[in-house]
Amino acid sequence: MSALQDYLEDDEARGVVAPEPKVFIVAVYLIDRAYGGPEEGGWYYEAGELVRQVRLFKNEEAAMDYSRRLNKWLQRTLNKGRRPISSVLSEGCYCALVYGDYAPKYYPEETPHYE
Repeated sequence: MSALQDYLEDDEARGVVAPEPKVFIVAVYLIDRAYGGPEEGGWYYEAGELVRQVRLFKNEEAAMDYSRRLNKWLQRTLNKGRRPISSVLSEGCYCALVYGDYAPKYYPEETPHYE
């Protein structure tokens, strides 16, 4: 599932109807785990920092296809030898994500809260 789909589903749950994106952006993020808080013995969430916007598409499926190919390339090159983000020794991994209309500098844009 794309970050765009997650975003749209959250809006639908709140009753917000978002306009269809005009463009789809493939962006590379450096992702890692961030400490969320002490509840239930401690919890973590995935967080990312924008490294670079790579390419724009008018079609979501084309953007998703490009993102999948880019992620395979990232695994063979930039992520080679990096520990997975589930490791306490992780320094993060590079990941291509698809967003509609704009790619945020950080994700999630708001720190999640334990519920």
